[in-house]
Amino acid sequence: MTLPRQFDLIAFDWDGTLFDSTTLIARCIQAACADVGTAIPTDEAASYVIGLGLVEALQHAAPGLTREQYPALADRYRHHYFAKQHEIVLFPGTLEMLAALKARNHWLSVATGKSRRGLDEALRTADLLRHFDATRTADETASKPNPQMLHELMAELGVEPERTLMIGDTTHDLQMAVNAGVACIGVSYGAHAPEAFEAFAPRFVAHSVPELAEWLSHHG
Repeated sequence: MTLPRQFDLIAFDWDGTLFDSTTLIARCIQAACADVGTAIPTDEAASYVIGLGLVEALQHAAPGLTREQYPALADRYRHHYFAKQHEIVLFPGTLEMLAALKARNHWLSVATGKSRRGLDEALRTADLLRHFDATRTADETASKPNPQMLHELMAELGVEPERTLMIGDTTHDLQMAVNAGVACIGVSYGAHAPEAFEAFAPRFVAHSVPELAEWLSHHG
């Protein structure tokens, strides 16, 4: 029996939610900091900023630099990331989950801290362009946790907040959902510890993509 949908629009974060990239991103932030001679952030500090726009993330991860030094840091980050991005894969079960959601006629979207170039390349690499009805990136709208990404996605697809669900692996994602007045789900296998999600009252915390897909099949 097909259950009625609670949500018309499901918005996904990208890194750490669909794409198994959090470790690589943290390592690239650390390598970039080493390249420019600033203090190297801990694994925890480098992971915490994942989901933010690149400039904002680097400012948090490397607070000792001057404003004029951040472009060089960003260039070194991109150098390391683009050299390794071909090694990143989708989390197991992602394609099957997205196909099942499309079969239920959900609108699917991406709301990410990546750049437009970075997201488009990742979508092409993973052959996922056809799966998403709309996407927003941090360099074309306000960075998380500002709700502008979700507001624009809802406006583009004609969906009200009460029919929208945001899914992400960081507190930035869940705070954005709260700021936009939409429901949220946290996933524990990405950048942030799931204990931090409680403050945002997620509908569910998933510990794997198959577990997320199972919840969505009954409650999405």
